[in-house]
Parts: sequence; C-alpha cells; structure tokens
Amino acid sequence: MLNTKQQKNLQLTARILLSAIFLVSLLSKITGLEGTIQFMSAKGIPLPSLLIWGAIATELAGALALLTGYKMKEAGILLALYLVPTSLIFHNFWALEGQQFQMQLMSFMKNVSIIGGLLLLTSIPGKQVKSTIEQ
Repeated sequence: MLNTKQQKNLQLTARILLSAIFLVSLLSKITGLEGTIQFMSAKGIPLPSLLIWGAIATELAGALALLTGYKMKEAGILLALYLVPTSLIFHNFWALEGQQFQMQLMSFMKNVSIIGGLLLLTSIPGKQVKSTIEQ
C-alpha cells in the first residue's frame, strides 16, 4: 500500500505526463498556425481560423490545470470531452487503408488511452488532490 506522500508523488507525475502531450500539441499549433488551420480546413472544420483559438485555449487551460492541480478534475473532463471529437475527426482510421490505417488507428487508440488517464485522474477523491499552488 502506498503512503500519502507516494500517492501524491505518483499523482503529480501522472498530471505532468498527461499535460505534456497537450503542451506539445499546443506549441505545434502555435508555431505552425497556418498549417494547422489548413489541416483543419481540409478535414471539413468550419471556421478553422476561429476554432483554432478555441483548441489552443482548451489545451492551454487544461494542461496548466493538470500541471498545477488547480481545478484538475474539471480540466480532466474538459480535455477528455475535447479529445472525443478531435479523435473522431482527425484520426478516422476506419476510412483509410494500409499504412495510413495503422498510423491513424494508433493515434486514435493513444487518444482513447489519454481519455482513460484523464478520467482516472478525475476519479481521485477530492481530499487527495491538492493543487501544487496550495501546497
């Protein structure tokens, strides 16, 4: 059985690891803004020049909340909900064949796993989760 300090350290590690993918994605969106907008447009996303900012805000707010532990449960739910349409739209493996099928299937399953990790974080009892800001 893990003691309280070990539990908190593991939870912090999980939050850091989960937030990392959103921070990298966020950085990629910002540094390749025009390319990301073109990619969104090619996938049929309406108003990609506007919606990109919603994606950036969601990833930034969610990643920071996970890192700090502040409103972590809400951020976990927000990011899990964000990943559902993102996965269905951008990783539609079922419409592909060959190597593209395999690549998009793996990306889709990665997102499903991230959703699982986010939901697991939201299930931690409230008294166990302390913001690193509050500590």
